[in-house]
Amino acid sequence: MIAKAAIADGNGNFSIEEILVADPKNDEVLVEIKAAGICHTDWDSLSWGKPIILGHEGAGVVLKIGEGVKNIKVGDKVILNWAIPCGTCFQCQEGNQHICEVNSPVTAGNKANGGHAHLEGTLFKGKPIERSFSIGTMSSHTLVREAAVVKIHVDMPFSSASIVSCGVMTGYGSVVNAAKVKAGSSVVVLGTGGVGLNVIQGARISGANKIIGIDINPQRLEMAVEYGATHTILADKNDEGLLEAAKKVKEMTNGRGADYAFECTAIPSLGAAPLAMVRNAGLACQVSGIEQEITIDMNLFEWDKIYINPLYGKCRPQIDMPILQDLYAKGDLILDKMITRTYQLEDLAQAFDDMHHGRNAKGVIVFE
Repeated sequence: MIAKAAIADGNGNFSIEEILVADPKNDEVLVEIKAAGICHTDWDSLSWGKPIILGHEGAGVVLKIGEGVKNIKVGDKVILNWAIPCGTCFQCQEGNQHICEVNSPVTAGNKANGGHAHLEGTLFKGKPIERSFSIGTMSSHTLVREAAVVKIHVDMPFSSASIVSCGVMTGYGSVVNAAKVKAGSSVVVLGTGGVGLNVIQGARISGANKIIGIDINPQRLEMAVEYGATHTILADKNDEGLLEAAKKVKEMTNGRGADYAFECTAIPSLGAAPLAMVRNAGLACQVSGIEQEITIDMNLFEWDKIYINPLYGKCRPQIDMPILQDLYAKGDLILDKMITRTYQLEDLAQAFDDMHHGRNAKGVIVFE
């Protein structure tokens, strides 16, 4: 099948090209992509040193299945999941499907694709080409393993479904699965972009009593209130480590600090900032995926504070994504409003530009 895809050259550039996608074999599924979310990771993947098909958030319809597929049928609407569990390795057996030792793009040692690249299934100019995180959703059609898809069982637009599998899951899961926020607690969220808004939603759904959003962008703080923030702090760009903002947080939380704080800025210099926001024995969570080396004043850990760095909200795709769908159907999880703008695949350059300049809570590529 001839398909259209956004292809990175590995050196910071991309182009829209035709590719050839094979029919599925064994446990593979051919999906017609209807929508693909746009994330900072997609921009980073432009420079991963090799050609790849872009995209790691998406939703679509199953067109064909391999003979070994058991739980998916032709015509199913599905969300694609980039952290593909094998189900049998040590971490999967421990319940840590998001860090599968076989397929995870982190623990399997291959940042672009995890353990399975489907090199034989997709051709570009007659040669095999890898798909980002083994799914490559910025493509009109993709060939993935059955373990990479989750059925959509509620009525929701493909555009909303497409963003579930990264930013939504990461934000919500960091609150519910990783930090295990308690009802009646206080929560601080540093950075109220797409991921931060989903942390706020997760805290609201968990029953947090006080949710404080912190950002330098007043428009984003307005959105934070729509998603569940009870208080906001407009931070100063020159507030090093957000220590002045931390003083305001303490004033709002009986002088102690919050029970939980979540870093969602992706700014390395703010990696330690959530520690300044939480009370003694509070929990700080680094959500945004900072990978750079940072320096932390150990005084910030006093006393008995906990700092965690979960991946992908500790996602268990076949458990968590149906829950997220149910929360959406009930009206508890806001998704439609989060999509500020949709684009055609040919407008990807504009979509990246809008993302970098903070014009969108979330941008999505839609396929006609």
